[in-house]
Amino acid sequence: MKWHFIDTGFNSGKFNMAFDMALTRICKPDEAFLRFYRWEPYCISLGANQNINSINEEKAFSDSIDIVKRPTGGRAILHAEELTYSVIIPLDAQSSAKNIYQEINFALSEGLAIYDDKLRFVELHNEQPNFRDLYKEDKSVLCFAAPAKSELKYDGRKLVGSAQRKLGNVILQHGSILCGEFHKRIVDYLVTSPENYSTIYELLDSTADIKSITNKEINYDDLSESIVEGFESYYKMKFETINKEEKIFDTNFAE
Repeated sequence: MKWHFIDTGFNSGKFNMAFDMALTRICKPDEAFLRFYRWEPYCISLGANQNINSINEEKAFSDSIDIVKRPTGGRAILHAEELTYSVIIPLDAQSSAKNIYQEINFALSEGLAIYDDKLRFVELHNEQPNFRDLYKEDKSVLCFAAPAKSELKYDGRKLVGSAQRKLGNVILQHGSILCGEFHKRIVDYLVTSPENYSTIYELLDSTADIKSITNKEINYDDLSESIVEGFESYYKMKFETINKEEKIFDTNFAE
């Protein structure tokens, strides 16, 4: 398997989602991609099947917060102080979507431990919540309402939220590695009853972020390099790096 690495830096929500989808279309049976990206402006992403009416669009736009739909499932996330990753990898007879999900999170955990020794205590969640029942509750509007099985947590709190989708014989998995606390401000943009706010705040306080864990400012370059090293160690390979200036698509994602 040939692995490619690309860091596309800061872009809009529309660009970021379109780029992930484009990678799924060019991915060959013998290659995989790891991509890092960030968000400018900050952006609320909604799961593919989530109703946009759960978000106060007017307030979001007045605060220069973008809104976009993800091609994957899950619930709303405010992308801000985070490093976002995506992995595009083909399925074969020896793999399954569930196994790929777990393996990617193992690779992420190796990289996080390389970045800071305190993050060696990051672990995979070993229980699967009943999402059918959870999605009936108002708090389910949030992606970080509960960790899914094999998602990464620190001291029982969700640190990395990930979502996955199978597209033909290719898996797209992307997720938020929380680096600061700005994601908690999503509560300001939810359309929900006032009596639910206390529950939502409690859920958001149950998340973890790297800055709070390490008590240090985030060095995003070091974090990226550490996770790349974690992937290379876990998958026993070396990346071929694609420069952000290198043209790999015929499509222009600029808005």
